[in-house]
Amino acid sequence: MSDAPGDATAAPPTPPLGLFQGYGIELEYMIADSTTLDVKPIADFLIEAEHGSVESEIERGAFAWSNELARHVIELKTNGPAPALAGLADGFAGELARIDTLLEPLGARVLPTAMHPWMDAEREFVQWPHGYSEVYATFHRIFDCRGHGWANLQSQHVNLPFADDLEFGRLHAAIRAVLPLLPALAAASPFVDGAHRGVLDTRLEVYRTNARRVPSVSGQVVPEPVFTRADYEALLESIYADLAPLDPEGVLRHEWVNARGCIARFDRMAIEIRVLDVQECPRADLAIAAAASGVVRALCEPARQAALRELATEPLAQLLRSTAASGEATKLEDRDYLRALGLPATPRAVGDVWAALIERHVLPDPGAAEHRGALDVLLGEGPLARRILRRCGAAPAREELRETYRELGDCLRGNRLLRGDA
Repeated sequence: MSDAPGDATAAPPTPPLGLFQGYGIELEYMIADSTTLDVKPIADFLIEAEHGSVESEIERGAFAWSNELARHVIELKTNGPAPALAGLADGFAGELARIDTLLEPLGARVLPTAMHPWMDAEREFVQWPHGYSEVYATFHRIFDCRGHGWANLQSQHVNLPFADDLEFGRLHAAIRAVLPLLPALAAASPFVDGAHRGVLDTRLEVYRTNARRVPSVSGQVVPEPVFTRADYEALLESIYADLAPLDPEGVLRHEWVNARGCIARFDRMAIEIRVLDVQECPRADLAIAAAASGVVRALCEPARQAALRELATEPLAQLLRSTAASGEATKLEDRDYLRALGLPATPRAVGDVWAALIERHVLPDPGAAEHRGALDVLLGEGPLARRILRRCGAAPAREELRETYRELGDCLRGNRLLRGDA
């Protein structure tokens, strides 16, 4: 779902932060029935229990909560950019504990991962009926939001700031190059409609086709090679023009309607990474955010830029589709791409690419110490989707699937990673 206006991270600081001077993190979660684990559309009741009234967003010190398109989803986020990633995992865990306390009398709990494994999206989708309803109603009228690609997906968004056009170009080039690798760390949606369809990151599969009525809205998910604000705004104008016959009032004429895997938010002077599945606990999410931002930071160096800007969109998009399906096992054979990443041009699995990039660009940072344990699990046992499949198999009975996701809910409460072995 594209971010609607009113996001707590939207107000840009004055002056704008430069590269890697701040981090905005957003995590989306499902609200589920405590007993059945079926989705429970009561996010407004949750917000009212905390705040005393139904609002689209409430602030809680360093964090904020907000609604999403689907009424069973709650989003937690940093209340503006945080100066560093350190300590955020524990902070998010504290917010989740508060939410679970409020949900308990309502017979509900929070569940992690990027898709509910057996939700009937056609039947169970309930649209948020309160603030920004005109925006949500317009999305629904144009795209029919009852499908999985709108009604059943939870992600982590990582917002990285830029101060000016030069920094925007460097950051966009770096993020664009890293996007296709991210599902190898973050794939966490192996089940849909109660079945595994051979894809580890089903959220990305349904996400990239959810706006097919207006294909330019999401493009190929990997964005085009645009490195100035003027060129980016020309891209936005082309999207607005394609939407205009279906949205003559211009309700969706905002930069957040762009649904590519990373989008520029000039309203907050940041680029938002959008291809990350939400994990089983904030420790895992923040470890992935640290890995992604550490590698992006290295690729923002001026010496890397020429090779990155030569990368064509179609091969990157094809690689993203491959890693969404096969995760860390995807074979990477593009020698020019490997060289652009600063690695030897030797074909290898994407999991090995991540191991090399993390060793070189992430672990030397003293701030990475708190993420080392989670990164060891991600590199050693694979993304969460792989570990879920090891636990329950590719064709589990509904009760087996329910028990696996109940344990994932317990992982969320304990802020611990799921291990692949029982």
